[in-house]
Amino acid sequence: MIGCLCLHGFTGSPYEVEPLVRYLKENTDWLVESPTFPGHDTGGRMEHVPFEEWIRTAEMELRALEKKCDTIYLVGFSMGGMIAGYLAASHKIDKLVLMSAAAYYVSPRQLFEDIKTMILDLFKGKIKENELFQRYLRKFRTTPMSMTYQFKKLIYNLRPYIDKIETPTLILQGECDGVVPKKSAQYIYDTIQSNQKQLVFLPQSKHIICHGMEQEDVIQHVFHFLTDKEAVDLKGEETS
Repeated sequence: MIGCLCLHGFTGSPYEVEPLVRYLKENTDWLVESPTFPGHDTGGRMEHVPFEEWIRTAEMELRALEKKCDTIYLVGFSMGGMIAGYLAASHKIDKLVLMSAAAYYVSPRQLFEDIKTMILDLFKGKIKENELFQRYLRKFRTTPMSMTYQFKKLIYNLRPYIDKIETPTLILQGECDGVVPKKSAQYIYDTIQSNQKQLVFLPQSKHIICHGMEQEDVIQHVFHFLTDKEAVDLKGEETS
């Protein structure tokens, strides 16, 4: 049996990967799990949790899948991508998918473009309609500085494991991502030791790649990679 573990990002929830999870459940007979990291399920302001608890939660979920399945796939988004990479480096994983994986954080160029758009909407009186502004506002209000520090510690501690990854890997990155820069995906692609690796840049996608303009392409890239089916007419600049 195939088990697939899908991990969400920092300050997020399983909602971030839900379209992909739903598609896999509807189109395969796999056991697909998408846990919520500790401190992220409070319904309001994040609770203080050391970053080791996020890693421990993912490892526990992985071990539970290993007891039921003989083939394991890992999918990680943003912070979840870094945790998935760590698990692939330290466990036997059959395939790995990294979406907007946060080896580096914040793209200054794209962040400038996003801020410029917000300023224009502010002058037009449309700032409340700007989805990106609302997302930043929610994160600022609900994320304690101590948790941002824990996130940075996690990235610092897990980045050295990237060059230990030998698992066949698909890396997906939005070119309009203002949170994780393109150099993060390129760094991961250049650093992992796998002989089977693909890097796909999606030209119109921002950070939450499963909910963006190219959602269907993202889902199909992942599905075809995990099932070994040939991808046809999918958007994205691919390196392999």
